[in-house]
Amino acid sequence: MTRGNNSDSGGFPAWLPAAARQYLRHVVHGESIRQIARSEAASPSTVARRVRQVEVKRDDPLVDEGLAAFVSPGPRDTDRSIKETSMNASVRQPIVTDERIINREARRILRRLCETGALLVLATDMEKAVVLRPGPSGEQTRTAVVDRAVAIAFALKDWIKPQEISRLSKYAITATGKAALKRLIEEERQQRRTADGRAPAFAEAQSPFQAQHRDWGDRDIEGEDGSVNRTRVNLAETPLTALARRKGADGKPFLTPDLVQVGEKLREDFERAQMGPRVGQNWERFLTGADRGGFLSGNGMAEGPRAARQRVSDALDDLGPGLGDVVMRVCCFLEGLESAEKRLGWSARSGKIVLKIGLQRLAKHYEDRYGFKPATRG
Repeated sequence: MTRGNNSDSGGFPAWLPAAARQYLRHVVHGESIRQIARSEAASPSTVARRVRQVEVKRDDPLVDEGLAAFVSPGPRDTDRSIKETSMNASVRQPIVTDERIINREARRILRRLCETGALLVLATDMEKAVVLRPGPSGEQTRTAVVDRAVAIAFALKDWIKPQEISRLSKYAITATGKAALKRLIEEERQQRRTADGRAPAFAEAQSPFQAQHRDWGDRDIEGEDGSVNRTRVNLAETPLTALARRKGADGKPFLTPDLVQVGEKLREDFERAQMGPRVGQNWERFLTGADRGGFLSGNGMAEGPRAARQRVSDALDDLGPGLGDVVMRVCCFLEGLESAEKRLGWSARSGKIVLKIGLQRLAKHYEDRYGFKPATRG
């Protein structure tokens, strides 16, 4: 069994839920239900019920693979494999020992799964899972990529559940996953509040209708003077998806599906770039070009924080001032157009046209530089 610094006394990772831990102790280690109940100060009936529940969940391939890893683990170093997954590895090692990795990825991936219609899709022979979200015309947009090992942890923690099990399995976020995301966001907010010594600004209370249809989260936006402003965003919808539903005078959507997809691709790179060591990157300076010199380029559309930073840098260089400003704020910072116009000092309703021009330029940049063509052209 793989053991890490972040593990409990039984040798299991500290993040492993009690039900899975008790199931493994009973099925793998052969401990009786009463032995487990005594050692964990639980009633035998509770332990027996949890064991049965986990056994039923083994129909889920991610849960089954995660539990099986505790029986016959592979030789690879677990934490390193999260960062440097080998697509040709003959033996998988899906146990993540560091809970910080899971929580960091949860804040990124579970946000995406809160978006309307989003699903995590995983093939049986792939080491990466992707989050896909349907667009207004039914096209699928890839919004995030996550390691299989992390997806397994999500499944074991009941943060995701299968909607379809096949060679290409699909998973949706659960109520438990949404609650965990809110907790993780709040913990992050409290940590930042403690670190800066500043209290965040509070938005207006949402109405019952808003509470029913929205899933709120916080995002920090750094101003030109260095101050950090707390902005509340709806995790279930992005500014681009809202604009994609609007129609112009001709009755056609203002933003076509291909423009939405390239905007989401930029956001995906932006979020992946912040997974590197420089999490506190000053994106305002990055936007102006003052902070780009230290980033090394990658080849093609390679994965990883360094390559993602370079792709964001290249895209902003191509867009230039103005176009890059509004695209960055709306697609990456998730600011609404009205807020972006005020911050940029633009007149009302001007940002909508500039954003569309910027996304068109961004689509051309991705196609010329990487050969990327959205699934659906508008």
